[in-house]
Amino acid sequence: MKLVCPYSGISLLQTNCLRGFIVRTCYLHELNICNSMGKKNSKLRQDVLEELLEKTHFNEKEILQWHKGFLKDCPNGFLNQEEFLKIYQQFFPYGDPTRFASFVFNVFDENHDGAIEFSEFIRALSVTSRGNIDEKLEWAFRLYDLDHDGYITREEMYDIVDAIYKMVGNMVQMPEEESTPEKRVDRIFALMDKNGDDKLTKEEFQDGSKADPSIVQALSLYDGLV
Repeated sequence: MKLVCPYSGISLLQTNCLRGFIVRTCYLHELNICNSMGKKNSKLRQDVLEELLEKTHFNEKEILQWHKGFLKDCPNGFLNQEEFLKIYQQFFPYGDPTRFASFVFNVFDENHDGAIEFSEFIRALSVTSRGNIDEKLEWAFRLYDLDHDGYITREEMYDIVDAIYKMVGNMVQMPEEESTPEKRVDRIFALMDKNGDDKLTKEEFQDGSKADPSIVQALSLYDGLV
């Protein structure tokens, strides 16, 4: 199973909600960075398979293929945060992806045990590659809502956007109106914060994202690659 990372200097305006999704296209098999210690369990349990068939957009053959590839380079059956960061460092060598990779890792790591297991990986992959726009925006909202209180505050948005700017470094030339994280955040809130309370509900975030053609385009950018 071989996928090529499609990032090629696409503008930040088009992809700022989706940097976390790059992991799925920079497939672990190509990077060979997963933990290589521990005993390999090569068979996916039937109950786990049935749950993934119910909760993802993949069929049985696809899930088993992804599981085989995941275990090939992750014999322990998990990907830790340090290894996860290495994925981003491969594709953003001129910036510092540390903070952003940490934010994305926390979304993948659903049970917050410090590791991404196969089931967590494939569920995120399902949403980012084959989910509808609402599913993708739900995933993106979880990324921006850093304290999981159901709102994206201006400070949380700044933390994410600033991390993105640091990650891409000088790879992307920002337009003047978005030349700093502050300007980008101001523009997002001007678009989405309808009641002016300096925080975005999930509804405001989803409606605002759908109203921005560049975000809709970015959400569809990777469809069909798997």
